[in-house]
Amino acid sequence: MSRIRSLHSPQPHARLAKYAQRFQELKRGLDQLEYFCKGTVLKRMTKCGKAYCACASDPTKRHGPYFELTYKVDAKTVNVRLSPEAAPLYQAASLQFRQLKVLLVRLEKLSQTILQLQAKLAQSRHPD
Repeated sequence: MSRIRSLHSPQPHARLAKYAQRFQELKRGLDQLEYFCKGTVLKRMTKCGKAYCACASDPTKRHGPYFELTYKVDAKTVNVRLSPEAAPLYQAASLQFRQLKVLLVRLEKLSQTILQLQAKLAQSRHPD
């Protein structure tokens, strides 16, 4: 039975090399990132509060659009007003931040796998 298992599972060193190569590939993804920031860009259409203004009764006549970057700092929401020209820049930066987070999670999981495998290899070289 152990012979059958060894035929289907790669040697630990080969698995380690495969994981290390994947780690390097993922790490190169960091070079592809542009400027980033956390948060979400919102587009708001608002009512002005004047009873005689058309925005009070007709949603299609609201004022705007106004753009805001919203994010949290120390459990508090921060809103930053953006110009219409700046909004696409921050939208792209927000997307880059999400991609960075996904990449870091993948790198961390792969690092954990590599470290566990390295620990097993080290332990097998130096049995008690």
